[in-house]
Amino acid sequence: MQNVEQIPVGKIKVGLYDQRIKEQDTELEDLARSIQSIGIVCPLGVVKEGDNYVLICGHRRLAAARICRFETVPCIIWEGDPNAFHEASFAENFFRKDLSPVEQAAAIKDCIDNKVLSIEELARGFHRSEYWVREQIAICDWPSDVLEVLHAEVISVSAAHNLAVIDDPVYRGFLLRQAVENGATARTTAAWLQAWRSMLPPEQALASEPVKNGHPLAPLTPQAPCICCGNVLPMDRLSHVPVCCDCVKVIIKGGI
Repeated sequence: MQNVEQIPVGKIKVGLYDQRIKEQDTELEDLARSIQSIGIVCPLGVVKEGDNYVLICGHRRLAAARICRFETVPCIIWEGDPNAFHEASFAENFFRKDLSPVEQAAAIKDCIDNKVLSIEELARGFHRSEYWVREQIAICDWPSDVLEVLHAEVISVSAAHNLAVIDDPVYRGFLLRQAVENGATARTTAAWLQAWRSMLPPEQALASEPVKNGHPLAPLTPQAPCICCGNVLPMDRLSHVPVCCDCVKVIIKGGI
């Protein structure tokens, strides 16, 4: 059962469910002005703890109410399954537009590692599948150079996933630079991944996992970026020039 009551602001603490709110937050100031004008339309969510209350959801509304110097705020007092509190708080915390894909993945992994929520509970909180949650956790193990580009939101998660599979750091770094400078969709990086796999020994290429996440099928003709201009072309339009690995590194760095 849930009740709505006016709770003194001084009796509400954030506790376990604390969320980050930037000190310079223009949107929070806009929310405060709106609340000052029309009041708090959507109640906050709290659970009772002795004579005080722990905030579950509504951190921005509470912060705005404090800016407005409200003495009380309307709250829904949650009673029942404690797991529901976690799910409600988690959903509000991470359905925020300012979290990068890497921050979200790290938060989900941290939530699992610290046994705050299970994979099943996270899936319910995000309204996603358990497979999606596991894929989010796996992002944290991607190469650091891929995570850096993904965190900057220069390329999509799907495009980054293809590049994360490439375990040659020099070749992967070259492709990442191309992706950052020229843009790259998931279809483009899937073609790059296929081209890289075509250069592997047959037994290793055959043992490779297929591209996941429902990416579009890569072209039948393998493609690769030209090592000089960076343009992605079918392999039959690229010349075969015998170059050793050391010289490839020099070329990529612009030394030749």
